[in-house]
Amino acid sequence: MSEVRSKAKLAKQAAIVMNKLTTEQKNEALLHMAHKLIVSQESIIAANMLDLERGRQAGTSESLLDRLALTEARIHDIAEGLRQIAALPDPVGDVLATFDRPNGLHVEHIRVPLGVIGMIYEARPNVTVDAAGLCLKTGNAVLLRGGSAALSTNKRIVEVLHEALLDTAIPVEALQIIEDPNRASVDEMLTLNGLLDVVIPRGGASLIQNVVQNATVPVIETGAGVCHTFIDASAQPEMATEIAWNAKVQRPSVCNSMETLLVHRQYDLEQIKLLLARYHEHGVRIYGCSYTNEIAPFAEQATEQSYSTEYSDFTLNVRFVHDLDEALQHIARHSTMHSECIVTENEHHAARFLQEVDAAAVYHNASTRFTDGFEFGYGAEIGISTQKLHARGPMGLPALTSSKYRVYGTGQIRG
Repeated sequence: MSEVRSKAKLAKQAAIVMNKLTTEQKNEALLHMAHKLIVSQESIIAANMLDLERGRQAGTSESLLDRLALTEARIHDIAEGLRQIAALPDPVGDVLATFDRPNGLHVEHIRVPLGVIGMIYEARPNVTVDAAGLCLKTGNAVLLRGGSAALSTNKRIVEVLHEALLDTAIPVEALQIIEDPNRASVDEMLTLNGLLDVVIPRGGASLIQNVVQNATVPVIETGAGVCHTFIDASAQPEMATEIAWNAKVQRPSVCNSMETLLVHRQYDLEQIKLLLARYHEHGVRIYGCSYTNEIAPFAEQATEQSYSTEYSDFTLNVRFVHDLDEALQHIARHSTMHSECIVTENEHHAARFLQEVDAAAVYHNASTRFTDGFEFGYGAEIGISTQKLHARGPMGLPALTSSKYRVYGTGQIRG
């Protein structure tokens, strides 16, 4: 039996136990996990250094290495995420609705765990902990398959979490990780009907499309982030500059960073020149429309493909538009329905943007970088869903539950 199938079977058995646990038992386990991460941080960082060195030797970009890298500060943040998950209300068992039928049946609609969640993701080891914490808090078992770039880090993290779980009511088997780095292990996960209840991909467009197109197990699709910021004519210059700067430069490797800056042709030209020069001096490569190239000689010519590309790096598209309608049309054509922003003092334009843009998160006068489970108060996130079924946007605890009906009778039969 393959590693994937055998670990999925163990997770399936553990899910039966998970369904019986109390909120207190689950929270205690999460706090144990958080503590164990802190006391084991040296060994985790040592494992992470091995992955980083392999990445550098393979020519991995600095932005992707940043996604992979762990520091003491980042590990403390990850552990804090577990503590926040423990502090959040447990959605399992919540009564969504209750009603009585004319025949005397009493019906309750309640939240229940999904069961066994397969998580497929790339080079962000914090996802290993976030996924484990969210899945276990909601009474699910989880089968993790991280990217090969973070294999040493993920393996050590799961070892640490297993050590923590030994002293708790959560069975160690509820948290599984696939160590096989070959793509065949992903392909096998996608068809484990009867063992996995749902698969969640989190990563680049190619990974997500492979899962969506080939899975027979149900999928919750997280999307690539071709995110836009539109600076309207009435935008307050200092605010617009700082939002656009933060959205691109603060951490360009993540999915909620800006990939295209749209600018109204009547916006302050000197302000936009200063912003583009600031990007250039910081090492941001700019692809622009013909007008962008006129005012910023260092910009390169953008193509239609440029506007549909998720760079996850210090690269940015810039396009000038004549009005709000042109901006909306551009976003509708190129957006991945992740996160979109308008910077404007025109309340009518803001209202239209928030209403008409089809995305998981839409912003008025705030950076797209806030599309994040931690920032939304979820403690962490399993991913950011860009689909419209079951869950959309940052997926916290409720997104990892299903529901069932409990029906109480007194001997009723259907005629």
